[in-house]
Amino acid sequence: MSAKTGGVVFIHAAPAALRPHVEWAIGSCLGTPVRLSWSEQPAQPGRWRAELTWRGPAGLSARLASLLNRFPDLLFEVTEDPTVRSEGQRYSRTPDLGLFSSSTGPNGDLVVGEERLRQAVQDSQGRPEALIQAIADLLGQAWDDELEPYRQGSVAVATPWLRRVG
Repeated sequence: MSAKTGGVVFIHAAPAALRPHVEWAIGSCLGTPVRLSWSEQPAQPGRWRAELTWRGPAGLSARLASLLNRFPDLLFEVTEDPTVRSEGQRYSRTPDLGLFSSSTGPNGDLVVGEERLRQAVQDSQGRPEALIQAIADLLGQAWDDELEPYRQGSVAVATPWLRRVG
């Protein structure tokens, strides 16, 4: 039996016509119909934002991110809290950069494996600027930079809770 966890789906920017499709995709993954509370995205006029807090089995964030990734005009993030048996997850997507994923620890920090760090050090060939860029790449800095203006609107939005059925 899979451990239960939770997380948040942040739809940072969606065209109006895409909203019902996004709700359907999330609902199909959660196993229950979803109606999001949409608000205008101040960082990109004409686009809409919404948030949804979810509960379900560990690994559900990957399925949510995979479904949402099929919409090329969507900017989103999906998080999953760690459990006793699994690390947390974070997925970020922009149309320009595509999908970024990383494991997260108990406090929400990104977890980068030692082999990936060793490779970054080796590839930098002793050049500090190259190592700094490699670490930024491992941490998804480009996604954070692009999404940060869209995150600003999330403070005032009420987040509904949904639990996966079954």
